[in-house]
Amino acid sequence: MRCRPAIVIMENDHVLLMRYQFGSGMVYNFPGGNPDPGEIFPETIRRECREELAVEVEVGSMLLMGEIPSQEERKSALHILFEGKIISGIPFLQAQETTAQEVCWVPIAQLSSLHLYPNVGEALQDLVFLHKKGIYLGAIQQPWVN
Repeated sequence: MRCRPAIVIMENDHVLLMRYQFGSGMVYNFPGGNPDPGEIFPETIRRECREELAVEVEVGSMLLMGEIPSQEERKSALHILFEGKIISGIPFLQAQETTAQEVCWVPIAQLSSLHLYPNVGEALQDLVFLHKKGIYLGAIQQPWVN
């Protein structure tokens, strides 16, 4: 199973997304990516945002987690979304680091009408209005494991 941590950055009732060309349509995704070996999720998100968007971010609490089951050639994927904010820089697409076509701020109210990967628009809208958050423990120290 692949794990893909990502960050949900909201400002002025808008959320930061990356737009990709997928076949003949557009798909939107939250900034994030696949962890490098030994990297914990917040580190992955900070690295990906630095590489792909030239921004430094602060990663907060987990908002939601969901699994996309495997399909034919694709492995199943666990998507973990964290709240966060930009602490320095202005998001600017680093084309050499990503296949995304554009960085965009989308109104939260429009999330459920977009082709999101993962498809969590309605769940995020509910979280924004109900103020619910998940729990993430970070790196768990295992002193008896070498």
